[in-house]
This record gives sequence, structure tokens and C-alpha cells, in this order.
Amino acid sequence: MLNHLKQHFGSHRTGGHGGLDIARNIGPGLLVTVGFIDPGNWASNMAAGSQFGYALLWIVTLSTIMLIVLQHNAAHLGIATGACLATIATAMAEVLGGAIALQMLFGLPVRAGCVIVAAVSMAMLMTSSYKRAERWIIALVGVVGLSFLAELALVKVDWPQAAASWITPSMPTGSAAIIVSVLGAVVMPHNLFLHSEVIQSMHFEGQGEQVIEERLRYELFDTLFSMGVGWAINSAMVILAATTFFAHSIVVDDLAVAAATLSPILGPASSTIFAVALLFAGLSSSVTAGMAAGTITAGMFDEEYDIHDRHSSIGVAACFAGAVAACLVIPNPFEGLIWSQALLSLQLPITVFVLIRLTSSARVMGKYANSRPLNALLVGIGVIVTILDIVLLTGM
Repeated sequence: MLNHLKQHFGSHRTGGHGGLDIARNIGPGLLVTVGFIDPGNWASNMAAGSQFGYALLWIVTLSTIMLIVLQHNAAHLGIATGACLATIATAMAEVLGGAIALQMLFGLPVRAGCVIVAAVSMAMLMTSSYKRAERWIIALVGVVGLSFLAELALVKVDWPQAAASWITPSMPTGSAAIIVSVLGAVVMPHNLFLHSEVIQSMHFEGQGEQVIEERLRYELFDTLFSMGVGWAINSAMVILAATTFFAHSIVVDDLAVAAATLSPILGPASSTIFAVALLFAGLSSSVTAGMAAGTITAGMFDEEYDIHDRHSSIGVAACFAGAVAACLVIPNPFEGLIWSQALLSLQLPITVFVLIRLTSSARVMGKYANSRPLNALLVGIGVIVTILDIVLLTGM
């Protein structure tokens, strides 16, 4: 996937900044967008909408704003220095989501499905066969994402209330775990350093200041566009769950039930299409998580990700082994998805403050080090994430 992105989005053109130039350079951020509309997001968003209606839309907005700033900062690290951010990654939600899809499609036990999804994802990475399938995967997940958006025109949405909820923080009783889950599902720690790895692997830092500065400008368009798409799809999931389930006092605790939200636009085949898209989303994001893990172990030896190098392959194998082990001990798959995203959020402060330490250092970043206002914004994000995590832990 790294080589694929380099070929398609790694153009080093300089000069004009018209629409075509911007379009050519949109790409690495879309990898992150696929990552944060994965099975964990589907579960968190459906739980948020079905249990609390529109009330938690604000955390989708806040998380996306945080994500834009953090991904932008992580990408700057990769562009300016040729280094990437390393942290902890998990493939549990991705593997578990794919297993739930196999259960919906074929009636397979979830635990067996976890082993199958992990094995297939591992094989796709080791053989690089995912490159042939990734366009189809992104296309299908994109169709379902756009279906969520299109369906907003077919349901009765209280838009004034939704608009207010997007910008008005509230914490209904019992919502702490869902709030932190949505946060972890959107601002995924491993996507932060995977974004910087994708960009740093193109080695703009050795091509002169003009190329670096141009890429910094284009990267902002890429991040804003990609994260904006993700915000819209995640919001649509919450709104549809609110109008479909919350309005009728139905709490979603199973993704098979959530498939019903697509029936108005996809008809009787909605459950099958939902399950296939969930499976593909699980496989795609599992591949991404595996690559992220390989990036970590390669980075420990000051190497770039290369699946054929043992330092990268050990990280990939350990990632999937850990994911399967976690899936095998989870009694409730849906709750497992929710809590896996909450655990990502608990780890997030470490990632954020390490990122701040690196990108604010003139020794690391040179003249591209964070400005004081940006540093203050990043520290504020880190503090907010930490406070939300504390709220979850003290309320457990």
C-alpha cells in the first residue's frame, strides 16, 4: 500500500496550485479516512446514536477537528524530517469486525471468523496481494459510506437539533464509555504514525526547501478533504441510528441489527451489502493496522517498513497474534468493538504528547518546528483527551 500510494500520490510536481494540482496530491489522507470508518467506528457510532440520539454528535466534530490538527502535525513530521511517529497499534477491532461480517454472511462462529480474517489479512500483506484488491475494497466501503450520506435525504432528521448537537458538548448519564469510544475510533493512534510513515517514505526532506514547502501546503488540502469526508460519514451513521433506533427506543447491541439502517436505500439486500462492506472494511483496516505494527518494529531498528524484512514482518505477525488472542477472550463481540476503541483513546495521550515533543523541537524539525500557537493548540488537544480518559476511568 505504501508503494501504491507513492506511485499515485507521491508526485513531486512544483509550480502551480490549481485544482488539478491539488487533486493529484490528495491521497495519503484517504488511507486514514478508510481507517476511521472501520468496524470499530460503525459500532461506536451506532451505539452513540441508538442510545443517546443526536446528543453525542459533538464528539464526532471535536474528534475530527483534533484529528485534522494531529494528522497535519504528524504529516509535517514525515515531510520535514523523513522520520515517522511510532506507537502502539491494535488490529482487534478490525479483525473482530470482519469476523462479525462472516457470521452475518455464513453463520460462522465469531472466534473462527477472527482466525480466518487475521490469516487472510496476514497473507495479503505477506504476498502484497492486497494491492490488487484495495481499489475494490475502498470502492465498496465508499459505496456504503455514501449510502449512509444519501439516506439522510430519506429519513426525518431534526436538523436544527442535529446542528446544535454538533457544536454543543453534553455528557448524558452513562455516555462516558461511548464518548471515549467515538474519540478513539476517530483519532486512532496508529493512523497518526502510519500517515507520517506513508509521507516520510517518499523522502521529500532530501529534495530541497521548495519541495518541502509545497508538500506542506498540499498536505493541508489532503488532510482537510479526507477528514471532512470521514466526519460526514461518521455523523451520518450517528444520525441514522438516532432516527432509526433512538426514536423508537431501540438500543443497538449487534451490527446485524444496524444493517437495517440501510434498508430504505438498499432494499432487501441491505443486510448482505452491509455485511460484505463490513468484511471488506475489516480486511482493509486489518491490513492497515498490520502495516502500522510493522512500521513500529522497523522503526525500532531505524528502518523503513518492508514486509520482506524480518523487523517489519515480526511486528505484523505479533499484531495479528495479539488481535486473535484478544478476540478469543471477548464474550460479547459488539461490546468488544466499543471497548477496543475506548482502549485506543486511553493510549492516545501518550501518542499526542510524544508527537508534540518531536514536532516542537527545533533540533528535530529545524525551521519547520511548531509555532507557539500551534503548540498551544496541540497541548490543549492532549489535555482534553486526557480529561475525557480520566472521566471514563473514574466512572467505570
